[in-house]
Amino acid sequence: MVLLKDKVAVVTGASSGIGRAAAKLFATHGASVVLVARRQASLERVVAEIQGQGGRALAIVGDVTEERTHGHAIDAARSTFGGLHIAFNNAGLVGTMAPLANISLQQWSEVLMTNLTAAFLGARSQIPAMLEEGGGTLVFTGSFVGNSVGLPGMSAYGAAKAGLLGLVRSIAADYAAAGIRANALLPGGTATEMAGDAAQQAWAAGLHAMKRIARPEEIAQAALFLASDMSSFVTGSALWADGGNSAVKL
Repeated sequence: MVLLKDKVAVVTGASSGIGRAAAKLFATHGASVVLVARRQASLERVVAEIQGQGGRALAIVGDVTEERTHGHAIDAARSTFGGLHIAFNNAGLVGTMAPLANISLQQWSEVLMTNLTAAFLGARSQIPAMLEEGGGTLVFTGSFVGNSVGLPGMSAYGAAKAGLLGLVRSIAADYAAAGIRANALLPGGTATEMAGDAAQQAWAAGLHAMKRIARPEEIAQAALFLASDMSSFVTGSALWADGGNSAVKL
């Protein structure tokens, strides 16, 4: 089953991890993909992988905390692929890990900008382009941190990821009747660069009922569900893809 035939998708944070896996999966399911990230060489490798498998992809190198990056992505989606139907706002940053009272305003702001304000900037650029197509769907990568648990040293990250749920509900309230859906994807621990070393990943695995962390491809499958018409009556919602972390605390 090809779920995204003739669709155009923007994926941020696409140079590695969940974003890379989702971009490749979306392309496999027929989408033309615009990949956004800061690391040009890594981003171009993903584009080459997609094109090597017969997919359509292009790279936009830029910082998601800057408005112009999202503008460039929308312009590219329109001019190269004809429009925009899907946005996976996935870029994120853990930032400085320290108790709240030891976090500077600059450190706090950096995490909020990358995880929450960048999502707002993306949506603000993406929604008008989707309205031109008669609708679309936005997916935002949240986390179990800040939504089912608080973890030591992660107050800024948790606050930002919790804020994404308010954002998707507000987008649903504003635009559902116009055919635009917005949902949050809440992964558990995932084997990406953000997951730390082997010892940190083993510790994180113990938080999950499955006693392991996810592969990026597993989270990408959940993103595909939210991006496709398989979830056509789902908006303003949060999808847990967390190996049972939110269900149990062992």
